[in-house]
Amino acid sequence: MPAQGLISHVVIIVKENHTFDNYFGTFPGANGDSKLARAADPPPFDPPHNHKAWLDRVAGAVHQQYTEADIPAYFAYARQFTLCDNYFTEVASQSIPNHLMLVAADSPLMDNPHQGDPPQLRPPFNLTSLPASLEKAGLNWRSYGGDFVFKNISGLIGRGKNHGSQQFSVDAAKGDLPAVSWLYSEGLSEHPPHGGGAGPVVGPGMQWTVDQVNAVVKGGLWPKTVIFITWDDWGGWYDHVEPKNVEQWPANGWPASYQNTQFSYGSRVGCLVLSPYAKRGYISKAFHSHVSLVKFCETTFGLPSLNARGAKADDMSDCFDFKQQPAPPPKDAPQPGPAPQPGPGPAPGPKPKPGPKPKPGPKPKPRPKPKPKPKPPKKSRGASPGKKRRSPPKKQHSKSKAKR
Repeated sequence: MPAQGLISHVVIIVKENHTFDNYFGTFPGANGDSKLARAADPPPFDPPHNHKAWLDRVAGAVHQQYTEADIPAYFAYARQFTLCDNYFTEVASQSIPNHLMLVAADSPLMDNPHQGDPPQLRPPFNLTSLPASLEKAGLNWRSYGGDFVFKNISGLIGRGKNHGSQQFSVDAAKGDLPAVSWLYSEGLSEHPPHGGGAGPVVGPGMQWTVDQVNAVVKGGLWPKTVIFITWDDWGGWYDHVEPKNVEQWPANGWPASYQNTQFSYGSRVGCLVLSPYAKRGYISKAFHSHVSLVKFCETTFGLPSLNARGAKADDMSDCFDFKQQPAPPPKDAPQPGPAPQPGPGPAPGPKPKPGPKPKPGPKPKPRPKPKPKPKPPKKSRGASPGKKRRSPPKKQHSKSKAKR
């Protein structure tokens, strides 16, 4: 892939917990299940998504999805650039194992680490990594918001290259990015809420991603940058494409209930490829996985493979055309609509037509104002049929004052 010299910056944006069908199942032309029920934002709970839940996914996965109205910017990016509909997580489980794959092309874990794990499964781990490989080649790297990932690799702790996620837009807008950036959202990752009472997570998380892309453009880095946007794991959501079983958890692995079960690959997730050289309006059908992003960086910057898994990985090359006229930066991304509520099932029946609205009854007529009584005609002083009408008094000041 002749990317060397054309690409100086790779940005890997890692969002959380959504399968391909859950996000892009309704995208035109993609291999998606478009008949799932509408998902709410926020979801009412965080679906179980560790390896045990993955093994039970036929019965336990949530069969719901979001639509373009919920994530319009992601659909706009897919129309302008490249969407991969055959991209898989590396590990058939949850976050940390898959995050490690995106940095080191390896993971000693099946599930996230816990205090009760045996010593050999407690971080930090001595793993070769893409950041270390970049440093050997004299290239820089940074992690933004990824301390929860990079602290699990012993050689990357305390290197002064882990920054808060808010620093990325500052650095990018100044045109100051390293060769490779890993970017995570500490608060807007699109991860379903762990408890009730939270506001939307999908729409605001998407907008955060748009803001980071816009910062790259603002800093003048677009012409030599590739931005990958992907999701770390399946999150407990259904996807209709079964991943290939190419690697199993060891027969002596811990816990015993996981032994000889599928380790790799995990469920299919979305991956967007934004770049002046990304194919335009293209849906990639080639097989990709999280390690493909590591391999892309190695190919682009002339680095050796980290391990056997990385050596045989695809390098995302079908997503690019380095001979095309460079594409302009993304157009202004549309904003999400109102927070979606759970929608109808796969084949809802016709909605009953509402009956005619009752016509409002006649408004009560206002009461007529009482007509003033007509003044009786003046009569001669002698006539007094009703009230006695006094003739003007004579000037007797003291009496007339008393009658007022």
